[in-house]
Amino acid sequence: MTRTLRWGIVGTASIAESAFIPAMQNSERGKVTAIAGRDANKAHKMAERAGVEKSYGSYEELLQDSEIDAVYIPLPNHLHKEWTIKAARAGKHVLCEKPAALNAGEAEEMLKVCEEEGVRFAEAFMYRYGDKHARVREILESGEIGNLRSMHGVFNYCTPDDTGNVRFNRSMGGGSIYDIGVYPISAARMIAGCEPLWASAHAFFSSRHDDVDMAASGLLAFPDGLALTFECGMWSYNRSYFEITGTRGRIELPFMFGWRENPQIVVCTDRERREERLPEVNHYTLQADAFARAVFGESKLPFAPGDALRNMRAVDACLQSAREGRRVEIAAN
Repeated sequence: MTRTLRWGIVGTASIAESAFIPAMQNSERGKVTAIAGRDANKAHKMAERAGVEKSYGSYEELLQDSEIDAVYIPLPNHLHKEWTIKAARAGKHVLCEKPAALNAGEAEEMLKVCEEEGVRFAEAFMYRYGDKHARVREILESGEIGNLRSMHGVFNYCTPDDTGNVRFNRSMGGGSIYDIGVYPISAARMIAGCEPLWASAHAFFSSRHDDVDMAASGLLAFPDGLALTFECGMWSYNRSYFEITGTRGRIELPFMFGWRENPQIVVCTDRERREERLPEVNHYTLQADAFARAVFGESKLPFAPGDALRNMRAVDACLQSAREGRRVEIAAN
């Protein structure tokens, strides 16, 4: 008999209702059974709209529910550490929205507690799941585009007038690098298969938006001369794109970070330019099912908990570089 992972959602963030819950309705291995919010009425109404059977007026109540196996945490960034640790102490497995924490030190503490409590932890970079990136890996390993030379990633959107948004609150972990710069950073690490050595970044810090970085660009230096250049912005024209350049060609990923898409890969060489389209998938569904299989011991997590810590080290370096205007080395361990 196929086992089902019973999920609780810690928080009433819009992404839970617009993305996570609909994805779970198509899941083979999971079901959302409860939603918790600081406002009991808001949590109840969200549960009612989504067809979720239980709601709670506090996060603590949800963690005490013995019928919940795992939690999804879409809270503001500054709350990720607190509620990951509390969930782990309550024996719940944790899928936490990106970025995992505000810094690598917080991430390290979170992972330590999860390990001590014997629960699974994963950072919710949903875009990594599915066949697209497996296919990109096949193309790279085939040698079709030659040796890797550079990567370029872009993730932008433009909502500067939404001034009440937590993404524009510095103490809550706001800013474009935290919110969307983490995506090209994680993608470059995944594609390179190694960790960056140092970071150099520049950002537009807006006094109108609590001095968070509303737009940023930067460079991550990897071993053997490989580099990622990236740009991210919450006050920039919408775009989600990634490019991988080799000695014989390049791979373009025009819709790199979407959570529901018709995956497209464009390969350009001297011989041809071709498009490869894979079947439409929901990355949140695939992520949740992969997480469930890991919880039930059927397979390993595709991205181990330590990946979240290593990504935070790169993010820390980019933020420090942007604030201080200098190159920042990235710790190797």
